[in-house]
Amino acid sequence: MMKPIRGKIARVLNTREIALNVGTAQGVTLGMRFDVMDSSEMDITDPDSGKVLGSLERPKVRVEIIHVQEDLSVAQTPETSVNVGGTGSLMSLGPFARSLMPPNWVTRYETLKKTAKNTKEELDEEDSLVKTGDPVVQVLEPGAATGNQVVQVPETNEANP
Repeated sequence: MMKPIRGKIARVLNTREIALNVGTAQGVTLGMRFDVMDSSEMDITDPDSGKVLGSLERPKVRVEIIHVQEDLSVAQTPETSVNVGGTGSLMSLGPFARSLMPPNWVTRYETLKKTAKNTKEELDEEDSLVKTGDPVVQVLEPGAATGNQVVQVPETNEANP
């Protein structure tokens, strides 16, 4: 079974980018995704025995590798497209006026700043959701643990295979 690559934040670069202390020497490649973990793990105890059952690692934010060197990589928060306009459809269940407006897709960025803006501005660590030294863990995609890709097989209609 493949183990995820683990490292730490080496530096918070700006509101969307962080430098990690892992790179190609540790198996990091472009496009890999990592979760920045909350460094304050939460112990879970059995209410009957008082035995510690384990600790929860909780992710704060997910980032994607955009630059890799031998022992260093740069990761960036994701961007998404969001429709802030209408549906462009008369079949909309929303207000009638909005259904006639054309869609208006805008790009939004997840940031590391507590009060978010959509730019790559300088970021003082005290205003950051993540800190130097926070652990990062590679996100293993389905099938990655076995090296197999997950393939969806279309269903067939017995009458029409």
